[in-house]
Amino acid sequence: MLWRELLPTLHEPWGMLFTMIQPLIFLGLFGPLLTGVPTVPGEASVWQWFVPGILVMLILFATSMTGFSLLMEMQTGSHERLMVTPMSRSAMIVGRSLKQIVPLAFQALLIVLVMIPFGFKLYPAGAVVGLAILCMLGIGLGALSFALALVSAGQDWIFWTVQQTLVFPLIVLSGVFLPIESGPGWMKVASQVNPITHIVDAERLLFAGELGDATILGGAAAALAFAAVGLWVGTSVIRKAAN
Repeated sequence: MLWRELLPTLHEPWGMLFTMIQPLIFLGLFGPLLTGVPTVPGEASVWQWFVPGILVMLILFATSMTGFSLLMEMQTGSHERLMVTPMSRSAMIVGRSLKQIVPLAFQALLIVLVMIPFGFKLYPAGAVVGLAILCMLGIGLGALSFALALVSAGQDWIFWTVQQTLVFPLIVLSGVFLPIESGPGWMKVASQVNPITHIVDAERLLFAGELGDATILGGAAAALAFAAVGLWVGTSVIRKAAN
């Protein structure tokens, strides 16, 4: 199932590079504005603070939209033809989710390498753990996106409304763009109950080479919870749809 899903992506490598444009634009236009912000580290460390958050944003945006490909398959009838095969329903969800993670992990690594000449320091061990946490997050979000596509079958507007309504607040309240510490009290409270916040915090520590901080465990637990819940919900929904 994974190979079936990966083939179209491998045949269109330029499409994978094109999806990197948005995070690179954020880095190029927004990153320099953070220099001098009181709660952001000094100029030499701005990229160390900002790049990990952009990687989380890349995963969040890309995997939350993956269900749209399933909507297209449902309209063409290819999904129905796949559903009559004896393939395991859980394998379908896992394969589709991993299909998104493989190119996204490559994109994340490429973005990190691009930023090194601009002062971003690469700590290999922390980067590997950080990418693993991002993969867990992406698998869970991808599975939830496919479940949403199945629930909103035939009504694309439902899919996009739910996706946009949930993703943007999660990103803003996680402190990807600006430190939440400088915001109002209600925003700080909302940030603490936002699981993406803990993942962003963990990524920043990992990409700074600080593997011993307990905050990393919170981020890893949040990503693992996303993966477990996402796969469970996705598998349950696809089995229900098959019946």
